[in-house]
Amino acid sequence: MSALQGQGLDSRPCAYCGKPVLTRLNRCPFCREEQPQVRLTGKVFKEGGYQIRRGLLYMLLGAVIYYFGGGYSPLKLPISVDPMYINYFAEIVVLGGLGMSLYGLFLRWKS
Repeated sequence: MSALQGQGLDSRPCAYCGKPVLTRLNRCPFCREEQPQVRLTGKVFKEGGYQIRRGLLYMLLGAVIYYFGGGYSPLKLPISVDPMYINYFAEIVVLGGLGMSLYGLFLRWKS
């Protein structure tokens, strides 16, 4: 009886010769090649960072809208916009960005 029989659950095929290799081994006992290590990262961690960046970008966009539309900049807009729209729209964008950033932090904390 072979030493590898009965080890089907914790063996994988060699990337070079295709023969079964135990998962705990770093080298194939048949061809003596080093087995490549595969590292998996969680998608939740990546998505959390994406949500944080997107939320911060929305907050920056809301601040820029408020700065230029509110008349705080020496540059003037070529069109006139009612200040009520600028104030409410900028606040909604900033608060939405803050919510997205907090959601991204929650995703990072959860992962």
